[in-house]
Amino acid sequence: MSVHYTLNLRVFWPLVTGLCTALVCLYHVLWGSGGARAEPPDGTDGGFPLLKVAVLLLLGYILLRCRHAVRQRFLPGSPRLGSHSTFSPGNFPEPSLGILLESYYEHELRLSPHVLGHSKAHVSRIVGELVRAGRARGSPGPIPGGALALAFRGDFIQVGSAYEQHKIRRPDGFDVLVPLRLPPLVALEPRSLGAEPALAPAFHGCFVCALKAPPGASGSHWLRDCKPFADGFCVDVLGRRHLSAPLVLRWFQAHLQRSLATVRYSLEGRCRVSLTPGGLEQPPTLHILPCRTDYGCCRLSMAVRLIPAVHLGDGAFLVAPPPSPVGPLSQLPGGLRTDALWGVNTARQEQKLLGWVQERAPPGACYLKCLQLLKALRDLGARGLDPAATAQWGRILSSYMLKTVLLAVLLREGAPAQGWDEAHLCERLEELVQFLRDCLLRRQTLFHCVLGPGGAAAEVGPLPKVLREAAPVDLLAAFDRQARELAASRLLSTWRRLPQLLRVYGGPRYLDRCPPPRSQQAQGFPEDQP
Repeated sequence: MSVHYTLNLRVFWPLVTGLCTALVCLYHVLWGSGGARAEPPDGTDGGFPLLKVAVLLLLGYILLRCRHAVRQRFLPGSPRLGSHSTFSPGNFPEPSLGILLESYYEHELRLSPHVLGHSKAHVSRIVGELVRAGRARGSPGPIPGGALALAFRGDFIQVGSAYEQHKIRRPDGFDVLVPLRLPPLVALEPRSLGAEPALAPAFHGCFVCALKAPPGASGSHWLRDCKPFADGFCVDVLGRRHLSAPLVLRWFQAHLQRSLATVRYSLEGRCRVSLTPGGLEQPPTLHILPCRTDYGCCRLSMAVRLIPAVHLGDGAFLVAPPPSPVGPLSQLPGGLRTDALWGVNTARQEQKLLGWVQERAPPGACYLKCLQLLKALRDLGARGLDPAATAQWGRILSSYMLKTVLLAVLLREGAPAQGWDEAHLCERLEELVQFLRDCLLRRQTLFHCVLGPGGAAAEVGPLPKVLREAAPVDLLAAFDRQARELAASRLLSTWRRLPQLLRVYGGPRYLDRCPPPRSQQAQGFPEDQP
């Protein structure tokens, strides 16, 4: 995807000030060591005092910063801004909202392409070494090796907003899928639970994965031969052995710890790494801290969630653990166990879908910028809520929900038309808010953009049969009517108060002292997953 570079004044002016100061210091040193000089008759030093130069540069920097802040806040209308909005009852002038959105985006949401690219490259190198070491070590679990050992496939898949060009605030969190290689004697039979009539809506997006004999294998001999694998990684569901996400996750975390011990020494000169296990409900997190001897330009501390994945085909994966259920576990039908549930990851298809939209979008289309501002609106709406309400707000308006809203609006129109240029940024953001409100109140549905017969299969290419034939997954079905109404009311209230919120919480000083809450990500699952 194309990246638009703009001048970052927060970096430019301090850089100019530092460069000028260095030149003055160099001149002062060279002038002072140039040999004996004839002193003036009055005995004073003929050189320009260094202190005065530094004070003048500091005053110039302060004046330029104040001028930039005044222009951002009080500049009148701009030709980039759209017409007056009719959706907000606040009746605030559209140019004022547009200027505030642009300023907030530049100061708090926009990521430096250089820093983001450097961070992604650093993550790719570290995770690549770790995965290669894990593949070379073999399995340390209940089956130490041989034909029935679970192992790393040797590659990794980078997913999430950082790789789709709509991450906001800081490039310090990444999601990486680590595909697993199953033993040759083991084949899987995945099945969607979306069509189960007795199943609570919270579990409609989950899958179960039964073991079956590969083609050409004898049934009785296969059951005997694969018994060690089934005992180590499977649970019994209605008389059949099913692959267990918690058991695979436990093996995955132990294998990562041993692999990290192998590569830790070779990484000491570049960074410090540690692994935080997530237990049976969260994937493990790899923490990458800059080394003291690292004098690189982007010394950032990063957290990388490593997610075990089982390949279904055509770039789709089953992932462990599944999304945290919203409904009570008692709503599971008889015989079905929670430790047999898997989530599904279609990040590759969604990346292709965004690429398909970009190919048909006019140059300078602002649909990704609207998604970033919609996330910021979600974060601003969480201010002042208690922890329980914040968690509920973050689940309903998760990053994956907001991305699905954007894709639904774009696919409804076929592709971004001329109305998605920068001049109509406020109108398009208003359209997304209005569509989300209608999903929460009127339609009361928001379907997965890939799964099921109504998904965007024609735009994303081939899909595994189990995903094509899966029942449509409503991402809002897990929330009751009261929760949806409260979320819609909060969303409209935040939109009406948006100019005031942007003035209060905008600016680089606020960004430094109040990082975004991590609890607003999707149900403790990867940021851009359902």
